[in-house]
Amino acid sequence: MTNRGKIAVGGVAVGLLLWWLTSFWIALAVIVGVPVVAYLALDPSQRRRLRRVSRKELGR
Repeated sequence: MTNRGKIAVGGVAVGLLLWWLTSFWIALAVIVGVPVVAYLALDPSQRRRLRRVSRKELGR
Protein backbone atom coordinates (compact mmCIF):
# COMPACT_ATOMS: atom_id res chain seq x y z
CA MET A 1 0.00 0.00 0.00
CA THR A 2 1.31 3.45 -0.85
CA ASN A 3 1.89 6.17 1.72
CA ARG A 4 -1.05 8.10 0.32
CA GLY A 5 -3.30 5.07 0.77
CA LYS A 6 -2.16 4.59 4.35
CA ILE A 7 -2.91 8.24 5.12
CA ALA A 8 -6.37 7.92 3.57
CA VAL A 9 -7.18 4.79 5.56
CA GLY A 10 -5.91 6.44 8.74
CA GLY A 11 -7.99 9.54 8.08
CA VAL A 12 -11.13 7.49 7.57
CA ALA A 13 -10.43 5.53 10.77
CA VAL A 14 -9.91 8.71 12.79
CA GLY A 15 -13.03 10.25 11.27
CA LEU A 16 -15.17 7.24 12.19
CA LEU A 17 -13.72 7.18 15.70
CA LEU A 18 -14.43 10.88 16.18
CA TRP A 19 -17.93 10.43 14.83
CA TRP A 20 -18.58 7.62 17.29
CA LEU A 21 -17.10 9.48 20.27
CA THR A 22 -18.58 12.91 19.55
CA SER A 23 -21.45 14.40 17.63
CA PHE A 24 -21.57 14.42 13.86
CA TRP A 25 -20.93 18.17 13.56
CA ILE A 26 -17.81 18.16 15.73
CA ALA A 27 -16.37 15.24 13.75
CA LEU A 28 -17.21 16.96 10.47
CA ALA A 29 -15.59 20.19 11.63
CA VAL A 30 -12.37 18.36 12.50
CA ILE A 31 -12.32 16.28 9.30
CA VAL A 32 -12.84 19.34 7.08
CA GLY A 33 -11.08 21.91 9.26
CA VAL A 34 -7.69 20.24 9.64
CA PRO A 35 -6.88 20.07 5.89
CA VAL A 36 -8.21 23.62 5.35
CA VAL A 37 -6.06 25.04 8.14
CA ALA A 38 -3.03 23.11 6.85
CA TYR A 39 -3.57 24.51 3.34
CA LEU A 40 -3.97 28.07 4.62
CA ALA A 41 -0.75 27.70 6.64
CA LEU A 42 1.27 27.26 3.43
CA ASP A 43 3.12 30.12 1.76
CA PRO A 44 1.63 31.37 -1.52
CA SER A 45 4.50 29.77 -3.46
CA GLN A 46 3.84 26.42 -1.76
CA ARG A 47 0.14 26.68 -2.60
CA ARG A 48 0.97 27.32 -6.27
CA ARG A 49 3.30 24.31 -6.31
CA LEU A 50 0.64 22.14 -4.68
CA ARG A 51 -1.99 23.18 -7.24
CA ARG A 52 0.44 22.56 -10.10
CA VAL A 53 1.28 19.06 -8.85
CA SER A 54 -2.41 18.23 -8.30
CA ARG A 55 -3.24 19.26 -11.87
CA LYS A 56 -0.42 17.13 -13.29
CA GLU A 57 -1.69 14.10 -11.41
CA LEU A 58 -5.17 14.67 -12.81
CA GLY A 59 -3.73 14.58 -16.33
CA ARG A 60 -4.46 18.18 -17.29
